[in-house]
Parts: sequence; structure tokens; C-alpha cells
Amino acid sequence: MKPIVQISLDLTNIDEALETAEMAMRAGVDWLEAGTPLILAEGLHGIRALRSRFPNVPIVADLKTMDGGYLEAEMMAKAGATHVVVMARAHEETVRCVVKAGKDFGVKVMGDNMICPDMVAGAKWLEDLGCDYVIHHIGYDERRGIAARGHRMPSPLDQLREVVQAVKIPVQAVGGLSLEQAVACPSYGAPLVVLGAPLTIDADSFKTASGDLESSLRLICEKIHASETRVF
Repeated sequence: MKPIVQISLDLTNIDEALETAEMAMRAGVDWLEAGTPLILAEGLHGIRALRSRFPNVPIVADLKTMDGGYLEAEMMAKAGATHVVVMARAHEETVRCVVKAGKDFGVKVMGDNMICPDMVAGAKWLEDLGCDYVIHHIGYDERRGIAARGHRMPSPLDQLREVVQAVKIPVQAVGGLSLEQAVACPSYGAPLVVLGAPLTIDADSFKTASGDLESSLRLICEKIHASETRVF
């Protein structure tokens, strides 16, 4: 699978999200994600606004479904999402309901293994239940809390190769990655690269002569698209 660049619109204002999405699409981003903060702030209106502005672009609705799987997936699909997210820590029946809704409404299902006791087994379990993608995810609170207690901050890169080798479906790594680490994900076998928004270009290697965010993002997209997804 060729590398895909997804920007996560973790914003709470739809106008700002649309403006960021416009810039991201000009720069070469492939997929848009309605991040959890945007969905919490704007609800289905946020998904509909993105679909109206970008009629042909894949849109991930990161609702992090834990229950009511069929209804939530149906609502997101009818609002314009092409991909929905269900959590591995949800009940097996919830995952099955989301997968069924995905088939019924023509959307892909991304299973998120965040806080699984065994992240590799969680990813495999999601695949076995019919998910189309695995999100290998270390959560925000988990990362920050562990680091605040003086311990090493966990990273999705720690077990990314193991997760990739355990499943046959595409994997996405999420959670505290630097730009350099995100760009390197295809070399781990994970072709779906997520960039967060608001986006901060803090790496000299991605700063351009013009110094503007769009040109830097274009450089990042070009680098990711030119890379090869490693097959193990």
C-alpha cells in the first residue's frame, strides 16, 4: 500500500478546521480526520461541513466508539464520513456492530488498540473481528501522566513493527510522534501517516525558505509520498 497522509483536525471550531483542511489539501494531504475534539464541539455538523467543502476526500470520524456501535457508525456514515473508529476496549459485540454498519453503509472501520493490556493481541483481535485498519495508539493522558511521574514516555513506535507483523491489514501509528517519527512510519510497515492539527513545524528539516506552514506541510507530504512502505 502506498503511503497516505492524514491530517487530524483536533480543533474545536469548525471554521478553523475548514481553513486548516483547505491548507492541508493544497499541500498534498490525502485524508481528513474529524478529530474527537471537533466532533465533541460540532457533532455531526462538523462531519457534514467537511463533506460539503470536500466532496471527494476520504473523511475519518474519530468518535472512539465504545457502545452503540451500529447507530454511531450509521450516523457518521450518513453525515459523510468514509471511515469510522471503534475501540478495542469496547465489547466484542460493539466491534461487530460497527463492522456490520460499515458493510451496510459503505464505510471502512478502523479499530483502535489504545489501552489494550497486550497491544499486539488487541490489534490481531480487531482484525479477526473484521476491521479494515488498525490504529496502534498510545493515549494522550497515558503518555503525559507516565512522563510526569519521571518515567520514559511510551511511544507507538515501541511495538509498531510487532503490530504490523501480527496483522494483514494496514496499520496507523498515533500518539505523541514527532514529525520525523511520523514521516518514518512507512519504514516500520505502517503506510497511514497521521499529522496533528494544530500543526507545529518544530524540525529544521521541514522548514522552508518561505517559512510558511503550507510550504512546510507540502515538503512533509512529498517526503511521505516518496517513501516505500516496508513489508516484513
